[in-house]
Amino acid sequence: MRSRTLGRHGPAVSALGFGAMTLAPRVYTEVSEQEATGALLAALDAGITLIDTADIYGAGYSESLIGRVLRGRREEVVLATKFGGNADERGRLRPGLGRPAYVRTALEASLTRLGTDHVDLYYLHRLDPTTPVEETMGALAELVQEGKIRHAGLSEVSPATLRRACAVHPVAALQTEYSLLNRAPEKEVLPACEELGVGFVAYSPLGRGLLGGVVRTRADLGAGDWRRGNPRFQEGNLDRNVALTDAVAALAAECGLSVAQLALAWLVHRGTVPIPGTTRAANVRANAAAAEVRLDEETVRRLEALVPPEAVAGEQGDEGYLSRIDR
Repeated sequence: MRSRTLGRHGPAVSALGFGAMTLAPRVYTEVSEQEATGALLAALDAGITLIDTADIYGAGYSESLIGRVLRGRREEVVLATKFGGNADERGRLRPGLGRPAYVRTALEASLTRLGTDHVDLYYLHRLDPTTPVEETMGALAELVQEGKIRHAGLSEVSPATLRRACAVHPVAALQTEYSLLNRAPEKEVLPACEELGVGFVAYSPLGRGLLGGVVRTRADLGAGDWRRGNPRFQEGNLDRNVALTDAVAALAAECGLSVAQLALAWLVHRGTVPIPGTTRAANVRANAAAAEVRLDEETVRRLEALVPPEAVAGEQGDEGYLSRIDR
């Protein structure tokens, strides 16, 4: 697989990564350890080098699984994990998760679960409103100096916060939701990343499954699927969003691609590194193939006209989710 460097200061990674939130049971659906292991091994075998997880995915389960699977293959990957995303029972971000002492505690726990002595890319999952970002970045800079992390990253922060962080220490990557169905980063976040030399990693690049072609009605969501509470999957909104997906599907068919492959190829074309997640090895291989697709400008123009930024119905998340995002 072709590769690219994350920003001016980051590591070289595969043009498409693997998002490991789906490896944890009960995030979307139940998944066996055998299925999760198969998906992760398929990613490695497909040449995917960026493996992205977080300490809250399955309360550490995703990290632990990755640690077991990577035993003996650690040097093949750029391993990324995140800290500071824990929420309380009301969905509010817990205070103090960006404080230097917590950063160190969280990293040590992640290193143990991952079975490694360093993390290649360590993200602040959500901005801690009780701690200046300068303090958190100072702690990350110390961990870089000590060799416990190679690069520092941020997730879901505003351009203003990103600038403040970069003034303390280089930010290798900003991770934010970005897909054909969520084009908000194009307005301010992507230009800020380009200006500051920060790589952009796109999570939920398939619109939380909408662009995967399998979610068409609420009946397609299991009883415990958290998307049932997401505004984009509510009655009415879901119908409108599926119609957008159908329009993309028609163009994808012209290109000889699946909906997911066209959506991912578009993100690669835009210079970002998408990190789709899946529990199926076949899907991993299909997603990886999308990284090799070269889209011409006419196809890109048609695609972006089919799904303009204001077209998606429903907010990115519910009130609790949105309250945890720095805007």
